[in-house]
Amino acid sequence: MAFINIQNLTYQYPTAKAPVLQNINLQINEGEFVAVIGANGAGKSTLCYALAGFVPHFFKGEFSGVVEVNGIQSSQAALAEWVLNVGLAFQNPFNQISGAKYTVFEEIAFGLENIGVEREQMKSRIEAAMKLTGIAELADRSPYSLSGGQQQRVALTSILVMQPKLLVLDEPTSQMDPIGTREIFAVIRDLSNSGMTVVMAEHKMEWIANFADRVIALKDGQILLEGKPNEVLTSDVLAENGFGISRYTSTAREAQKRNLWKKDSLPVTLEEAVEGFRRK
Repeated sequence: MAFINIQNLTYQYPTAKAPVLQNINLQINEGEFVAVIGANGAGKSTLCYALAGFVPHFFKGEFSGVVEVNGIQSSQAALAEWVLNVGLAFQNPFNQISGAKYTVFEEIAFGLENIGVEREQMKSRIEAAMKLTGIAELADRSPYSLSGGQQQRVALTSILVMQPKLLVLDEPTSQMDPIGTREIFAVIRDLSNSGMTVVMAEHKMEWIANFADRVIALKDGQILLEGKPNEVLTSDVLAENGFGISRYTSTAREAQKRNLWKKDSLPVTLEEAVEGFRRK
């Protein structure tokens, strides 16, 4: 049985004229790292909200179908219960900072305080989570004094410290530089390898190709493509439907037209492009 089971999910926001998700069917195994791609308005964030229980419990609107995580349907569980097992990091970290705490350490402790975790255990979990995401040196800083990328790390740490079974990420590296992005993707890959299920909405194709197990391409609220990263991210269907593709994929595709690319498959990453162009 799949850890995540979505059947015929359709959702329309209260003031919208049409559904933003239409007949989504998706199964994800425990410990799988799945990336969701698509243009703005494709439904990526709404799919994240549905997995996190915000749809239908918080946003309301017209909801039909089944969203099931670990054998429990979101429509049949209270949101307060659901969020103990599913953690969501928003695209804008500013929306996730409580505003009730003066330091990063206290901010990360906020969720643990609310569920009554014992003080020594709380301290141990916070220190471990901060070390994992590389923000230990920010412990005494105000969350509002940080850069956007640092705030994204704090937001992610605040979720990880809760030890969810499912981690849902809505563009968690949008404000990070390439080094920070690689570090966070590596952390998420390690978490997935240790058994945590991860669903990430993201635009950065090269990092997705390097780290994700599977890619879901959304267009107009429907699944356009689904499969392994190198199959989906190099598909002609993406280019034909206006998706952004890796610069290495587009370069190799042009080279292929001139008989300068000899491999059967196109590259997504720099390493794949270098290896391919070196072939005679």
